[in-house]
Amino acid sequence: MSLSRPAKIRRLEGKSPARLFKDELAAEEPLELRVNGDPLAVLMRSPGDDRELCAGFLLSEGIIRFASEISLITRCEDAGKGREENVLNALLAKGHSFDPKKSARNFFASSSCGLCGKASIDAITQRFKPLKSRGPKVGRALLGSLPALLGEAQAAFKKTGGLHASALFDIHGGLLGVREDVGRHNALDKLIGHGVLNGLLPYSSHVLLVSGRTSFEILQKSLSARIPIVAGIGAPSSLAVDFAKESGQTLLGFLRPGSMNVYSHPGRVRS
Repeated sequence: MSLSRPAKIRRLEGKSPARLFKDELAAEEPLELRVNGDPLAVLMRSPGDDRELCAGFLLSEGIIRFASEISLITRCEDAGKGREENVLNALLAKGHSFDPKKSARNFFASSSCGLCGKASIDAITQRFKPLKSRGPKVGRALLGSLPALLGEAQAAFKKTGGLHASALFDIHGGLLGVREDVGRHNALDKLIGHGVLNGLLPYSSHVLLVSGRTSFEILQKSLSARIPIVAGIGAPSSLAVDFAKESGQTLLGFLRPGSMNVYSHPGRVRS
């Protein structure tokens, strides 16, 4: 499945007559997630890496705590003709139950906000324990070099200009993975889900870089994967800063070569 879709557009420039162009649009389709056959959520996402998105969502939303709790993630052949690509069912391992009536995420989530339908913010902040150890220390120069590496890896964004990205780096600046999506939280769930499905968690010695602003939910989801350093090319929200202070995460914003804002736990940033 492709992250983009072709489209024909009319280009207007100045007083020149309209010109027809072939363009690429960021793909957006609903993905219904089920657990043991019961509906959990509908996510507006960019098709691709759907099993990763499902696994990451289950972990970051507290439905599972370990990869071993997932037995199988499969397409739903009974979803109806033409819909099976957009319906996934996660079967939990024996001994791990799921009660849909107790889920606070049985809702329709837009691509711009993953918080809609939450029972309460307090419930989220209590779900995952704060980081206790200082974790890795990363140099300012290395951190400043990461946005360029992310930009080079955003293949779908170059085509469409309409996708968010989350990238995972090691403490030496090595790019370990990038995921793109119309929803910033979906891109991160895909990245986390890759770790879940491949036995790579926790990401306790890593740096997360997001392409835009850093929201509360980005911090919450990154904490579920135990990521100690979260950086954004844009600004964080006030709630993201509050959460980072409480969770023990280092939060960086406006990351550029030679400059950045440090909002919490500066001890992991060395000169």
